[in-house]
Amino acid sequence: MTVGAARKPPHEAVPDSEARPRLPGLRLVCLHAVGRRVPTALAGVVACAVALRIALHWHWDSYGALQLPLVFETGCATAIAISTASPFGDPERATGRWLPFLRLGVALVLTAAAVGALAAAGTGAHLAGGSLDVLRNVAGLTGIGLLCAAALGGARAWVGPTAYMVVAAYGLYTDWHGPALTTPWIWPARPPHDVGAAICAGLVFAAGTVILMVRGTRDPVGE
Repeated sequence: MTVGAARKPPHEAVPDSEARPRLPGLRLVCLHAVGRRVPTALAGVVACAVALRIALHWHWDSYGALQLPLVFETGCATAIAISTASPFGDPERATGRWLPFLRLGVALVLTAAAVGALAAAGTGAHLAGGSLDVLRNVAGLTGIGLLCAAALGGARAWVGPTAYMVVAAYGLYTDWHGPALTTPWIWPARPPHDVGAAICAGLVFAAGTVILMVRGTRDPVGE
């Protein structure tokens, strides 16, 4: 063997810069998003926005026009809450150092996407309550869904927003037929500029995101 040949690296040797995966953080985010079915949740949000846009072209009485956005806001919140389900269970919580931040990021991004999509669907149409109402209701309903996901698991997270939708629909009913429910905790029945209702919805959303970030959904492996 010559000196020149000895200095050449083996054919199988690969430089460290090539052996390491590029942009590992981006790959981690993508894997987490796929594992949580984020694309499916986004598709559900878009479907709700499109359905709302179509429904707004129909003729509704005043009571129906108030209830209409609530149905699609609940649909978006349900899609977001269900997307928190983990297919890996306890092993993921034990090994995922960045897992809390990934949970938080996904929840915030999906909530912002839902608010933007529904607000865009109401542009140029008569959307009861406007964009402020959409922001408050989606945030609060999503918070309920996240709390339900932490307590019951992601697969059953739809129970909370759906049950609250029934309560909120009754609150809207009492605005027309009395006696009106004035508690800010039933925020969909309050005017868009009601500060107390906005605070209550914000508190529920903050509680849901914090608990999701710290504890997760407690889903069994493979659920």
